[in-house]
Amino acid sequence: MSAREDILSNIRRSLGVNGREAPRVSAVQERLRSAPRGVMPARGQVSGAERVALFRAEAERVAASVAEVAQPQDIVSEAARYLREHNLPATLRMGADARLAELDWSDTAIEVTHGPSAGDDLNGLSHAFGAIAETGTLAMTSGPGNPTTLNFLPDNHIVVLREADLVGDAESLWDRLRAAYGKAAAPRTVNLITGPSRSGDIEQQIVLGAHGPRRLHIIILRD
Repeated sequence: MSAREDILSNIRRSLGVNGREAPRVSAVQERLRSAPRGVMPARGQVSGAERVALFRAEAERVAASVAEVAQPQDIVSEAARYLREHNLPATLRMGADARLAELDWSDTAIEVTHGPSAGDDLNGLSHAFGAIAETGTLAMTSGPGNPTTLNFLPDNHIVVLREADLVGDAESLWDRLRAAYGKAAAPRTVNLITGPSRSGDIEQQIVLGAHGPRRLHIIILRD
């Protein structure tokens, strides 16, 4: 018996239980099912244009840039503008996300390639699962649609976010994740991204791009 099992056994013995009693099992299952909320800040409890404005302010506060577009195809022109104005190569690496696959890039000079990044891509394009307004945070789920490598390896990361996928607080994001995937099919990885990568490890000097992209550009597709 391990030390942990020995301790738990002593606790059960002192309580006169074995841990398999039906009422105890039922209570635990109900607790997991109901997932009661803790204390939540009021700042995230907004909706509509106010929620978008809060997300944008928080994202820009941590050095991300944000643009808003009205139609899916406008994502293409906005991505092209961003690359051009930052004097970046006209290349984009993206996964197999169906929403990005529907975009027509033929009117641009951008060379689009697909699949996970091997570390030699300067620019990546992903679609966020959702985002949290109160902190300006993107939520990226792993899979062929949006490979996790695109969150870390390219120098410049462009992320598309549907306004409908923007929630006020982190608790609401996890609610959406559970509803979308269920308990048995959750993504292997969920990356929460707040601004471009940064580090202050050396002499407390902030350096962008220390562990991932040095630029993060968010394109919000308005409802």
